[in-house]
Amino acid sequence: MRNQRKTASPVPRKSVTDRLLTLFSFLTLEVLVVGGTFVASLLLFFYLTRVVFVAHSAQFDDWGFRQMEELRAGRLWLDSVARGITFFGSAPFLVAVAILGPSLLRWLGRKREALEVFLAVAGAALFNQLLKTHYHRVRPSSALLYQAGLSFPSGHAMIGMALYGCLAWLLWRHGRHPAWAGLLVVWAVLIGLTRVYLHVHYPTDVLAGFAAGLLWLILLRTALRLWWREEQKA
Repeated sequence: MRNQRKTASPVPRKSVTDRLLTLFSFLTLEVLVVGGTFVASLLLFFYLTRVVFVAHSAQFDDWGFRQMEELRAGRLWLDSVARGITFFGSAPFLVAVAILGPSLLRWLGRKREALEVFLAVAGAALFNQLLKTHYHRVRPSSALLYQAGLSFPSGHAMIGMALYGCLAWLLWRHGRHPAWAGLLVVWAVLIGLTRVYLHVHYPTDVLAGFAAGLLWLILLRTALRLWWREEQKA
């Protein structure tokens, strides 16, 4: 009898449609939203640098200050409210949060969350100083209270967005009170607006601070997720 050769059955190739479906399966709503926010924040920050340092346009800043002056007219009690709210984005408060917050989270057994909060504040603070030194914009001369340092981007807006945005993300990720997560983001925006109200920052400083804070937060989240994924594989 002759030996019959068995031919191996051909391995089916994935169609183009199957490959596209596999690719889009990774594009979850979370990835699309985070990616879109990152691109939008980057474009906004770049645009503001062109407006302020290339075009030297003060149109938006003047408009923002006029809105705050109209808000203040006949409501001088808002000065005290603004000073109180702006404290929650100040250096003493943020330093306390960067130390006490992670310490509490570690005590509760949330080591990863503790690291996220610490790096969100510390990294944003360092990044903010680097940006301020690079752009070297002087603060408005019409400030209602003395504030040392440079102006662009706003540290209160940038670090506040990084901190409260990080806390909002943690609440959202763990599925606990998403409404509180939204309120934390609104609170970060409100802190930034008080800087314009008090004239210690130009409106463009605050917008750039929000954008840079989101950029840092997204980069941090992405880096930590990749790091922890590699740890699990090891």
